[in-house]
Amino acid sequence: MRIDLHTHSTASDGTDAPGEVIAAAAAAGLDVVALTDHDTTAGWDEAADSARRHGIDLVLGTEVSARAHGISIHLLSYLQDPSHPALTTELDKTRDARVDRAQAIVELLAEDYPITWDDVVEQSRDAVVVGRPHIADALVARGIVPDRDAAFARLLRADGRYHVPHYAPAGVDAVRAIRAAGGVPVFAHPGADARGEVVPDMVFDALAAAGLAGLEVDHRDHSAAQRARLTAIARRLGLLVTGSSDYHGSGKVNRLGENLTDPSVLAVIEDLGTTKVVRA
Repeated sequence: MRIDLHTHSTASDGTDAPGEVIAAAAAAGLDVVALTDHDTTAGWDEAADSARRHGIDLVLGTEVSARAHGISIHLLSYLQDPSHPALTTELDKTRDARVDRAQAIVELLAEDYPITWDDVVEQSRDAVVVGRPHIADALVARGIVPDRDAAFARLLRADGRYHVPHYAPAGVDAVRAIRAAGGVPVFAHPGADARGEVVPDMVFDALAAAGLAGLEVDHRDHSAAQRARLTAIARRLGLLVTGSSDYHGSGKVNRLGENLTDPSVLAVIEDLGTTKVVRA
């Protein structure tokens, strides 16, 4: 069974509509896929309809923005109640903060480059969550950079002139909110050191004590050393180990199914979650 538990659609920063993500997953030979857009569940209904049409099982989820030890982190929430206020309140605050941040970044960029907020809105299309990837797309459309990767490497770096922080809940609070909503929290790409600083080992202990269920170990952005480190941490703390693509359509080079999750791990996630897996 081929299981990919991390993908994004146009509801956040992917380039495929939710239904198209599911169709692509089926075409890629996956048996199970999760839709995990940033800080929103807006794509769930369309994805569920597509899953039934294409004969693939769907895990409904969200990638939740948070902070720990002064570092931006992401938590994958699987099978939560999408209406539970413990989590929706935080997601609403984070989405609003993302828009404010994006506007502030564009104002800074506009001092040096020909880019406007309207350019970003045009690139965001149906996105519920507007963020830096849409700014990157606007920079590409304006011919300022060749692609998203170049935009992040040159202009949207966390340590660059155009960086603006945004609100996100503390990691332990986000884990507790996911659990309160009946979701299963898994730390997304926690060892992706090429993206910036990664959290120290003590953060994993704090998140596990708050209810963290697993670590996304097998991910394109993890070196062999980081995978070994994370596997050892998961073993020490009794956490699940997942693998996934972090697919964004044409927004990233990541390909569906390039990393996979063991069926026994999915079975545990399904047992722990409140919302049912959408069956083909």
